[in-house]
Amino acid sequence: MSIFDLFDKIAKESQPKAELGYLVIGLGNPGMQYENSRHNAGYSAVETVAETCSVKIDKMKFKGLYSDCVIGGKRCILLKPTTYMNLSGESVVQAMNFYKLDTKRLIVMYDDISLEPGKLRIRKKGSHGGHNGIRSIIDLTGTDEFLRIKLGVGNKPHPDYNLADWVLGKFGDEDGVRMKEAYTNAALAVRLIVEDKLDEAMNKYSK
Repeated sequence: MSIFDLFDKIAKESQPKAELGYLVIGLGNPGMQYENSRHNAGYSAVETVAETCSVKIDKMKFKGLYSDCVIGGKRCILLKPTTYMNLSGESVVQAMNFYKLDTKRLIVMYDDISLEPGKLRIRKKGSHGGHNGIRSIIDLTGTDEFLRIKLGVGNKPHPDYNLADWVLGKFGDEDGVRMKEAYTNAALAVRLIVEDKLDEAMNKYSK
């Protein structure tokens, strides 16, 4: 193989392989100290999607970790931004630009303190609701019109409790069981959405 053939091979491998169905994103913070925290519910959900597809989200690109997979017969990309929550949009926009996607092809999963632990809510659009990861995506894409799956993590126990400490804290045993079910339901909802069954996903899993 000549040096020119090698450059041609590298160039081809760096380009998208085929048209994508969806970019499926789980929001969270990188680092062992944040693992299984309330704020990393999005990470846990997208990792569950990866498990159902028998892949690992372990390739580095787009300021995050990603994996190529097939869901419902369609090629999808699973993405975990590693920019830290407040800059999640930087990773999302890089992936969108690379694959030439618009926000109609995004599914974003993230924690929501307004919902009880284990509850899901699917929305076609909406404000950031105080969530900095969603705020970053809206700011950098210029729109709030993208699918999101909110994962309930419960609100802080009393008004004086520090919100940052709450969302960065871990789930108790009972809530942990509820969240595992929520991650499974989120993965099932993602499959229905990719299969163009959004209404069914909302009726079945959006509580």
